[in-house]
This record gives sequence, C-alpha cells and structure tokens, in this order.
Amino acid sequence: MDTLILTGWGWKEYAVAAAAALRALDGRADVLGMSKRRLPEFIESEGANWKRICLIGLSLAGDEARLAAALKALRRRTEVTWISGLPMSESQTREIAPLLKAHVFPGGPFNGSLVKAVGAVFKTDVADMLPFAFEGNKIPKTVPPYHELIEAAMHAYRNYQDRDSYPAAIRYLAMGVAEEAWSGEMRHLVEHYRRYGSRELVGKGAKMKELREEIACVASHPEARVLILGESGTGKETVALQIHTKSPRRNEPFYAFNCASVTPNLLESRFFGHEKGAFTSADRREPGLFELADGGTLFLDEIGEMPLDAQGVLLRVLEGGRFMRVGGREEIKTDVRLVTATNRNLPLLVRQGKFREDLFMRLNVIQMRVPSLREHKEDIRDIADGWWFGRFHKHLADEQVSALMSYDYPGNVRELLNLLERAAVLGETDFVRLLDKHREMNAGLYGEVSAGEAGVVPDELEEAVKRHVRNVFYKYAQNLSRTATALKISRNTLRKYVQ
Repeated sequence: MDTLILTGWGWKEYAVAAAAALRALDGRADVLGMSKRRLPEFIESEGANWKRICLIGLSLAGDEARLAAALKALRRRTEVTWISGLPMSESQTREIAPLLKAHVFPGGPFNGSLVKAVGAVFKTDVADMLPFAFEGNKIPKTVPPYHELIEAAMHAYRNYQDRDSYPAAIRYLAMGVAEEAWSGEMRHLVEHYRRYGSRELVGKGAKMKELREEIACVASHPEARVLILGESGTGKETVALQIHTKSPRRNEPFYAFNCASVTPNLLESRFFGHEKGAFTSADRREPGLFELADGGTLFLDEIGEMPLDAQGVLLRVLEGGRFMRVGGREEIKTDVRLVTATNRNLPLLVRQGKFREDLFMRLNVIQMRVPSLREHKEDIRDIADGWWFGRFHKHLADEQVSALMSYDYPGNVRELLNLLERAAVLGETDFVRLLDKHREMNAGLYGEVSAGEAGVVPDELEEAVKRHVRNVFYKYAQNLSRTATALKISRNTLRKYVQ
C-alpha cells in the first residue's frame, strides 16, 4: 500500500474517523494505532515506507523537537497530512505545521467533529459513520457491536501487545462487515474482552512497572503456584487475572472464589463438586471449582480465612492433582494453576496453629506483593482520571488531582474509586471539600494497624516509622495537634509524614 492511516488510542471516535478515511480510499491503505509518545520514533524509522501518511486524531504533543526533525527528513519522500478537531499549540504551529498539511476543524473532541473533518478533507459523505462516534442509549442497534470490537482490540494491544486487531476492527467498520461475518479470531477477541476486559492494572510508576514485569515473568510458567499478598482494596484479584490472561492458559477458564464466603462443611462440595444424592439438597450432579477450572486458573481469595479443619481438603488435591466428588467413587484428574491471595500474616497464623504449615509450603511457591496505593501515589492521576474520563468524557482538573493526591487511602484503589463514585453521584467538583467530608466520615476507622499492614511488615525502619505515624494519625481522627502530642513530635514533623 502507498498510503498509511495512523490514528490514536483511547477513544472510539479515533477509530471511526480512521474507518471513514479508509472507506474514502476504497480500503486501499494500511492502518495502525499509534501513541503520541511513539510517533516521532515511528516516523524516523518507518515513515519512508509510504508515499502518504494521514495522521487522524493523533496528538502531536509528544517529543515535538524529535517529531519536527523526523518530518523534515521525510519531507521529500512522503506527504504527511494531519486531521484534527483540536488546534495546534503555539510551538506546534511554529515548528511542526510547516512540515505537513494540517487540517484543523474546530468543534472539540468526542462529538463527531473528527469524523466530519475526515469527510471534509476526503470530500466524502460520512453521515452514516457519525452514529459510531457517539455512545449512549439512543444509538442505533448496529453500533454497540463495533464499539465492543474496538474496545476489545485496544484491550488486546494494551495487555498483549497485539498490534493487528485494532487495524482489523477499523477495516471491519470501514467496509461494513456485518457481525455475523466476523472471523472466528475476532469473535474470540470480543469474547475474551467480555470476560477480562474491565480488569487492568493502571499506573506508570516504578512500583506498578515492577509488578507488571513480575506478572509477565510468572505468567510464562503456567504450572507455578502463586501466593499474592497485599492490603484490602489493592487489586489482588486483578493481579491473579493478569497472571492468567498473560499465560499459555489464557484461552482456558478462570474461576475466582472467596474462601470466607461459605461454611467449612460446604467447602469440599464447592471445591470438588458432588454427585446426585450425596446429601439432602443434592438433587443433581454438580461439578466443583477444580473440575470447572481444569486447564485454566483457580484463584482462591482470602485463603487465610479458611478454617483449619477445611485446609486438609485443599491440601489433598494439591498433593496428587486428583479428587473425588462428594458422594462419588471415581477419581478425577485436574490440571489447574492455583493462585491464592491474603491480607493476613500467614507465617504468624502458622505459628499460632491456625494455618497448616504443609499447606503454606504448598501455596508459597511464588510470592508476589501488590503495593498499597500510598506507595505509588504518582499513579493516582492515571487511575482517577481514567475513571472520570470514562464516566464523563472529560479529564480531571489539576487542582482536583492535587486534592486526591493529598490523601493516603487506607482502603487503597477501592477507596479511591468509591470516592470518585461519591463525587459523581453528588455532582461534587470541589475535591478539597469532598476529601474533608470523606475524612470526617471515616474518622477513627483506621485507628489500629490494618490486617494488610500486619501481614506485610516493612523491612526499612523509615517505612515502619511512617506507617506507625499514619496509624496514630487515623487513631486521632486525623487531628494534627492531638496526633503530634501523642507522638511527642512537632506539628511540622508530623506534616512531613502525613502529607
């Protein structure tokens, strides 16, 4: 192909505008998704492979100097066109605009203006494409399947570096390929997204980067058992799901079960299933979790809450990989990767005789720790802004983000998202006031060491001191004067620990 269409990630209108351009070119163009960060590098290394490049809805706000240099080097061989619904900045107008053909159509983002801009540049009717640029209850019935396909393709790129599905989804939309004619591969893509698409780890900080690298390493060993440690609300189930979806077992089942959710006498039935007539209410045969998850991953959350007399039931299947349904006589073989999680101090429970040492050794093959939100507060912006943008299609203001980052979130990501939900329901935009009310509502709740903090003792003295100071701060309802008096330190010293 002589022409390349480059479009952005993160919003469906980008894909719809790219599809409109592709249709205007009768499908005779290559299509790629691209980030503003990678754009300069891509233009440098691969731009000369095409005679014409159309940048559609793709921000130029990456490394502007490098992008300008790349465009300058490319100028005599390749024509570059930029189509946008947003104006260039002063520096872009000065440094980049002379090096490409810029078509800016005012109207703002996410309202169809980018699709209309493509129609104007290519002199083609895009009226039938506009409904795909919107979301809501009044869109035609033909729209949601394509929206889901685009979301699934973006999810595949973010999680599995799948660069091919996004262009394929855009081509389906451009060519009007009906849902029933989608390939088996694209159908599987959508099905996978329905099961796992809403569960992602958000954040670019060092802690989250380290966690992702650890997940990728562990996921590649599909037999290894994993014990996930972390405070409540940190996303331990999301980590377990990421381990599954990045592993060779990704096309097999994933089941999650909370060990504190049923009584001990029912655990064996839940784990292994039962035959008809095995007990009074067993009116039919039911498979258990180890049978349902065969070939895939079984995630057991709150493993530390499992009663001692039920732990032997789990140990039995881990030792031999075989089990019998309750009331059954036939042994069933199972191949399951077991991932467990807890916010409890399992070694302490072992010493107290509340958790079996042999079971702990079986579970503790690979140990991973999910950091608390206060350990990677730099990611609060991405987490909060991503949620807010998904809800209202607009970004949080800097002062709102600053207010959110002033709080420590003992309840971690779950608490942050609950706080944003409260703001959305109440229509509250003053996040300083929102946080003040939140502190008042939760005063005294975290006055003692949480179960999660008891479960993960910091090695560094400074971190242990910080944690103690924060606990006393919550104990005294986040009152600076009372906390400083109790700790026998100055208010200024206290502020350094809590801000």
